[in-house]
Amino acid sequence: MRIDSYLWSTRYYKSRSQASEACKKGQVKVNGQVVKPSRDVYPGDEVIVRKNQINYELAVLDLPKSRVGAKLVDIYRKDTTPAEAFKQDEMLKYAKDYYRKKGTGRPTKKDRRDIDDYLDETE
Repeated sequence: MRIDSYLWSTRYYKSRSQASEACKKGQVKVNGQVVKPSRDVYPGDEVIVRKNQINYELAVLDLPKSRVGAKLVDIYRKDTTPAEAFKQDEMLKYAKDYYRKKGTGRPTKKDRRDIDDYLDETE
């Protein structure tokens, strides 16, 4: 089975064209090598998919005939992604939420409420 079709079948991408595009951009590796969308994948292969700044590591257990339901995905792959990858992504998300250079743009709603609370306390 083609790697783009496998990634679509196991619900890593919503469409096969998105999976194909990810392969073309070099975001998919099979056994440590960047692959084209037409590369065949076999049971026992190790696949690394870079998606949303997380490197998902999975082992191919079996090949589905077509796209499978979300509950049946674990029959065809074993997710070996380390937990640190998800923690790092969460920390990055928190860092982006609270970082804004001083003096750039209008205050956010939270900034505005903090200013109002501060002004109410001083009065």
